[in-house]
Amino acid sequence: MKPTIESIINLFTEKGSQLYGAEAVSQLEHALQCASLAEKCGQSHELITACLLHDLGHLTHDLGNNPASQDIDDKHEHRAIPLLQKMFSPAVTEPIRLHVVAKRYLCSVVPEYWDSLSAASKRSLELQGGIFSPEQAEQFIQQPYAQDAVQLRIFDDKAKISNLSTPDLNYFIPFMTASLNKLLTVNSHQSSVNSKHSTIK
Repeated sequence: MKPTIESIINLFTEKGSQLYGAEAVSQLEHALQCASLAEKCGQSHELITACLLHDLGHLTHDLGNNPASQDIDDKHEHRAIPLLQKMFSPAVTEPIRLHVVAKRYLCSVVPEYWDSLSAASKRSLELQGGIFSPEQAEQFIQQPYAQDAVQLRIFDDKAKISNLSTPDLNYFIPFMTASLNKLLTVNSHQSSVNSKHSTIK
């Protein structure tokens, strides 16, 4: 898949209707709910974009809608990173990469967090390595963007409401555009300028 916003939109259009694991929402509904929560809380364009795209890896494999039911960890947090790193800065990609282990962290430091998880989320947590020890939790939270990953995780857990009204995918295109890697944006602009100069000659 070519790394463009259009290709991401197309992927959601083609596969976003798939169920979000054993939850009562689709992959697209979950993504939109998560991004909407981030926007309502006044988060940055980068974190809103991360919330929208955090589960994109689920749409890039052929393991079915609910690999956890087959005792498979699809490692979705890593699958889309090579693509997204070509487009976005670490402020987008790192919270995505860390959002699964953020669940392991929250279970360790917030005693009631485990009880708040859905049955499907508890099952996937087991496949993802289980609850962090205090030492693992401390090591995790010291990483760059770990706090953003924790915030993404909190939105993620809340974004599972059936038939909830949210803005559509096109609404979030400006947030993705504003979050594009600045070097990529500069290079694209320079290529456009060079093309115009070539045409003038």
